[in-house]
Amino acid sequence: MRKIVYILFFMVAAVNAQTKMSSSESATLKAKVKAHATTINTLVSDFTQYKHLDFLSNDIVTSGKLAFKSPNTVKWAYTTPFKYSVLFKNDKLFINDEGKKSDVDLGSNKMFKQLNSLIINSVKGDMFDDNEFDILYFKQELNSEVHFSPKDKEFSKYIKAFHIVFNDEGHVVELKMIEPSEDYTKIVFNNRKINTSLSDAIFAE
Repeated sequence: MRKIVYILFFMVAAVNAQTKMSSSESATLKAKVKAHATTINTLVSDFTQYKHLDFLSNDIVTSGKLAFKSPNTVKWAYTTPFKYSVLFKNDKLFINDEGKKSDVDLGSNKMFKQLNSLIINSVKGDMFDDNEFDILYFKQELNSEVHFSPKDKEFSKYIKAFHIVFNDEGHVVELKMIEPSEDYTKIVFNNRKINTSLSDAIFAE
């Protein structure tokens, strides 16, 4: 179970100096991000992922490209230092480990289905559900950071919190998933492009 959870999440790092937002500031940010998320039909971005484990002196660093197609298709293609991809499509997770392929049925498992939905929403930045999360809003020098803590006790056994960093346009620039152990996975996005034409071949199983 934990192995699948680790595959499903790729989130970002360190919290910069920050102050808590006022209620009006958080409402403005939420409205901006939600409005922006509704306009996203496709998204591509380069990314660098940092996996932090307490027992390792250095983070495990990988990089690749993210591709998203509305409503619910996401592919994370790792290219350095190895070739590996995970594709979320039609309630399934397709894994390609340097040519060795496998798949997992997400729709038949409530937990996996919830994880799949959260991945889609985190890519777009729209996770503002007060029924699902306790949410805190912070200001940084140039960006905004929002912390999402799952309310579901079963879910929180695997994920303690999500941190999402937005730039001033409301785009997701960093993602972070923190485990109960305080280990975390982080992703930093670069060269983000929205609503460009994407070939169906990109999302082939």
